[in-house]
Amino acid sequence: MYEYLQVFFGAILLIALTFPLSNNFKAINYKNILYAILVMFLFAFILLNNFVNQFFEAISNGVAKLSSATAEGTSFLFGSLFESHPYVFALNVLPLIIVMSCLSALLWHWRILPLIIKGLSYVCEKLFNLGGPVSFGAAANVFVGQVEAPLFVRPYLQNMSKKELLILMTAGMATISGSVMIALAGQLENQFADLNVVRHFLTASMLSVPAAIMYAEIMYPSNDVTNTINTETDEKIYKGSMDAITKGTRDGLNIAVNVAAILIAVLALVSIVDGVLGLISENLSLQSILGYVFAPICWLMGIPWNEAIGAGELLGIKLATNEFVAYIQFGSLDPDVFSEKTKVIMLYALCGFANFSSVGILISGIGAMAENRKSDLIEVSGKALVGATLASCFTGLIAGLFV
Repeated sequence: MYEYLQVFFGAILLIALTFPLSNNFKAINYKNILYAILVMFLFAFILLNNFVNQFFEAISNGVAKLSSATAEGTSFLFGSLFESHPYVFALNVLPLIIVMSCLSALLWHWRILPLIIKGLSYVCEKLFNLGGPVSFGAAANVFVGQVEAPLFVRPYLQNMSKKELLILMTAGMATISGSVMIALAGQLENQFADLNVVRHFLTASMLSVPAAIMYAEIMYPSNDVTNTINTETDEKIYKGSMDAITKGTRDGLNIAVNVAAILIAVLALVSIVDGVLGLISENLSLQSILGYVFAPICWLMGIPWNEAIGAGELLGIKLATNEFVAYIQFGSLDPDVFSEKTKVIMLYALCGFANFSSVGILISGIGAMAENRKSDLIEVSGKALVGATLASCFTGLIAGLFV
């Protein structure tokens, strides 16, 4: 009974935390908040139910084959270096990002991804009274990156309302792309030996879309709606299959290089900060400070207080650095540090691009597509970061109820 009261109290507070950030809390559509929560529970019930096990088992087998195929290409390129060090991050994870990006572009050109995304965007469009472009752009984040998703609705960015831009940014930071999703799954084998991690990553991203819409509704309530998307013309971004392969590979390479570069820089900066803090006290570090700051948020998600500080460290590291650093840290922990329930909650809570560097990436990325909206993007960016972080936390809370 205590656990259910903790989650109920936590759900209310995780939503209430954003009310002071609302530009007009009297105009908030509470029906949309209720719908968002109901949709999240419905998605969780369907995707985490045993009757879909075979479907996700097939996906898991496909991921294993994809990883094996990627290893063949990596081995050909790096030869004995890869064979001697098959688990080195740069040789194992980064090539998978490139291959997955290429495959995603190909599936988009073959109109397989647009068909799946339309189903999710239709739900958002009808339930939350959203325009087609923002619904489609938000839903696309489940499968593609936070900058790639707005590309699919680029013609409409100029005319989107601030609320719609906020939804687009929040959804972008509350989810992770398919290419990164597959790469991250391998980092958690130490924690989830018997769990289909890809299944939970996909579920987390799908739950985060209505959660992102809910927080955007609270922080920037508005009834402005853009025009319906023209799927016949706006989805054709590749000239052919080979064009999709080459552009997808190029985009994947950019992502992989950015991931590698930011990991080097961020981990170095964290080490420098820890060194400075160590001069003050041997037990003081950035991670320990963040643990205490984010421990109450972790408790609100349903994590026991004796595990909340350790979980808060991971949540803080994700916000201050990125999800890769947080998941690598998570995967390196002793499997007995957290209970099984806490592990699943944290898998969901860390699932998203919500960090300070992503804010800059989104402002520059979307701003390049719609230069006249850059000031509006900057205006809503802080709310987007808060909303995306809490959206991932809310999905963690819901996932904890189904463990």
